[in-house]
Amino acid sequence: MRALQMKTPISQAFPFGPFNSAIQRRWKKPADTAQTRLENRTRDSQLDKLTANLQRLATVLQLQHLICKRRGPYVSVQIMSRWKNIVGLHTGMGEFLRKFPHIFEIFTHPVKRNQCCTVSRRMLDLMLEEEAAVKECELDAVRRVKKLLMMSVSGTLRVHTLWLIRRELGLPENFRDSVLAKYCDDFKLVDLETVELVRRDEDEDLGVAQVEIWREREYTEKWLSEFETKYSFPINLPTGFKIECGFREKLKNWQRLQYLKPYERKDVVWVRNCGGIQRFEKRAVAILHELLSLTTEKMVVVERLSHFRKDFCMEVNVRELLLKHPGIFYISTRGDTQMVFLREAYRKGCLIEQNPVYVVRRKMLNLLLLGQRHSRELNIDSKEESDNVVVDEDVGVDVDVGGPRDGDWVIPILDNFDDNLHEISDSSVQELSDYSENKNSRNEYKLQF
Repeated sequence: MRALQMKTPISQAFPFGPFNSAIQRRWKKPADTAQTRLENRTRDSQLDKLTANLQRLATVLQLQHLICKRRGPYVSVQIMSRWKNIVGLHTGMGEFLRKFPHIFEIFTHPVKRNQCCTVSRRMLDLMLEEEAAVKECELDAVRRVKKLLMMSVSGTLRVHTLWLIRRELGLPENFRDSVLAKYCDDFKLVDLETVELVRRDEDEDLGVAQVEIWREREYTEKWLSEFETKYSFPINLPTGFKIECGFREKLKNWQRLQYLKPYERKDVVWVRNCGGIQRFEKRAVAILHELLSLTTEKMVVVERLSHFRKDFCMEVNVRELLLKHPGIFYISTRGDTQMVFLREAYRKGCLIEQNPVYVVRRKMLNLLLLGQRHSRELNIDSKEESDNVVVDEDVGVDVDVGGPRDGDWVIPILDNFDDNLHEISDSSVQELSDYSENKNSRNEYKLQF
């Protein structure tokens, strides 16, 4: 015990105070890491709310995809409860489905008497409208893929990397066969997993970044000097951002700093010269800015950006780089994934420059946000559909007044079957009557003798 008491440090035995101020004490500095900067960043409530709603919409679309893969038009709720781990639900499946009556219709099966679910007609129409919008904007999607391949150092990208952001780029699910194989003059599959750009320098507009258009507009409309706008980026700091001492001067110097633009090519990038690291990071910022500008909704999951690091020569920590520039990017941590937004493209939680694909997806989100409101109209519609079904008193079965049904093809077969039964029954009655007459005649003959 004495040995243990002797080993205890003096700082623990005697607390720090005026009488032991000569004793050396090490003060632990607060950690300054990417995680702490992510937690202490200035929040944007509108983009966080949008991210939470998009997470719910992604879960709904996953369930809808699983339902459409089944053979029938409906699925039992009991079977859907097994999909909780697949879609990442933390609540009961039935409780989640009842939150969105405009998307999912729950009914009782007339034979099995269990709860079943199907996708509503309005949601199916929006799905078809999205497919039509994606097909309509196919040339824009091809242009986006071309620009991504032009930013690549080797001029190639992995097909899996494009598949991860296919929805953000406005590509269909089978874009390998429907887009890459269709435009064989522009793309070439080196192998099954790599796509290469065939023609690179024919269209000069492809080599112009989106930020260059903003710089030209700032130079012509606001009469700013070329020195101020040649390498600058649009800065939109979030509300409540704390501007520290010296921040404006650092931002001004960073805006004037030269860098190698995304579509420019250079064999060697000197990093160890004056401002080399800052220029290298600014080039990575320009690549990420251009990548987000090419998406339909100007947002991407942060984890998927790491798949472009090697192809775009961005050997930096992507999340830490995004956190260094809160006026250009915003990372939202709502839900299970981290989403990065391009701040200049959004205003009050909505995209400023909208496109047909975004408009359809926004309609889906608005249908989701209805929740259980206006559900009385759905009940009235279902009641009208049930009123169209009447009962035939003679036969005792339900007859649909609204037109042909799915099972009408079996009715003529059953009618022929009934006719055959009537013929068999008539012939059998005739045979029985003949047999009875013969038997009676035999009995009379025996009685005579």
